[in-house]
Amino acid sequence: MLSKNDVLKRKIIKHLYFTETLSCAELSKKISKSVPLTTKILNELIDEDKVVETGLAASTGGRRPQMYAVKKELLYVVAVAMDQLITRIVLLDMRNTYVSEVHSFGLTLTDNPNALKELTRHINAFIQNCPVPKNKIAGIGIGMPGLVDVNKGINLLFLKPEKGTSVVNYIQSKIGIPVLIDNDSALIALAELKLGIARGKQNVMVLNISWGIGLGIIIKGELFKGDNGFAGEFSHIPLFTNNKQCSCGKIGCLQTETSLLVVAEKAVVGLKQGRVSKLAGISTDNAEAAARSIMECAVMGDEFALELISESAYNIGRGIAVLIHLLNPEMIVLSGRGSAAGSIWITPIQRGIDDHSIATIAENAKIRISSLRYDAELIGAAALVMDKYDLLPILN
Repeated sequence: MLSKNDVLKRKIIKHLYFTETLSCAELSKKISKSVPLTTKILNELIDEDKVVETGLAASTGGRRPQMYAVKKELLYVVAVAMDQLITRIVLLDMRNTYVSEVHSFGLTLTDNPNALKELTRHINAFIQNCPVPKNKIAGIGIGMPGLVDVNKGINLLFLKPEKGTSVVNYIQSKIGIPVLIDNDSALIALAELKLGIARGKQNVMVLNISWGIGLGIIIKGELFKGDNGFAGEFSHIPLFTNNKQCSCGKIGCLQTETSLLVVAEKAVVGLKQGRVSKLAGISTDNAEAAARSIMECAVMGDEFALELISESAYNIGRGIAVLIHLLNPEMIVLSGRGSAAGSIWITPIQRGIDDHSIATIAENAKIRISSLRYDAELIGAAALVMDKYDLLPILN
């Protein structure tokens, strides 16, 4: 059990992680404690070699306050980013700098009863090979697709644990480090809100363009999760009368015309029908490689690849039009795997929005490409750990 003083120290470290440098007065407001008490705790953290003075703030006309920062090597976070096919793991410091190579491996989640054991084995092996001692790792943050109940520590669709336990408890019991989980698109939105292009914004929709089209919702500067944490299932808006079955079991979902898997499938069909393209030879047997090739060729100006991305993007724009009418956001952020194609998405998405939304409502919603790109989920997994750092359990 942490003492009240230790909890306050963790809160200060948490806020410095997200803001890099803060004054004593700023920290005092963030932890809701007096300036004298905040000063006392800061001095203790300095004596413990956890926080450093970084100099005086820029002049604003008055007395310049001393600024403080957490030492980047104080703690580390193991970040895990999962999708339905690929899992990535990396170690980050307190500046969100990667201090290890990204370990990537195939892990199919659908109809895989061993997925949780495989995931745990990979995380454990990664930590054993980490360049830092285990006691310096603050926690393990895991982003994953599916319906994630963060309170129960379970995923209702994937990674089914043994009866009587949870995903969180299973991994913690095997590794001995605090574990936090959340939906992949929610963590991408958290990364954009805390450390990316949505920082300081109030109402933002963050799209995770991948094997589905996920959504993270930011309302009034906070991540919105809904009543039981499942808000944001954008992929499953029933938008089309195409008679195509979605992975959720329903017909005509947005995902059936927009996901990178669908784009790859359309590419293979088009090539078989004689389309000329640098994409010749791709296969849906390796969906990751196929999606990457399509985006790379689109960036290089390949006509067929551009056509594939544009068709998907236009239909995403149709879906976004629904969001705009419901939530009136100031910004739409394109993030996740698909953001590797960059600004190629923007024009056809905007066209889809313009064709299917009321101009007066849509005109202020700006489309932006994530500054974090495909790293967003990994950054979000680390941010999840540090956002809860003052609440994490102490494990033996």
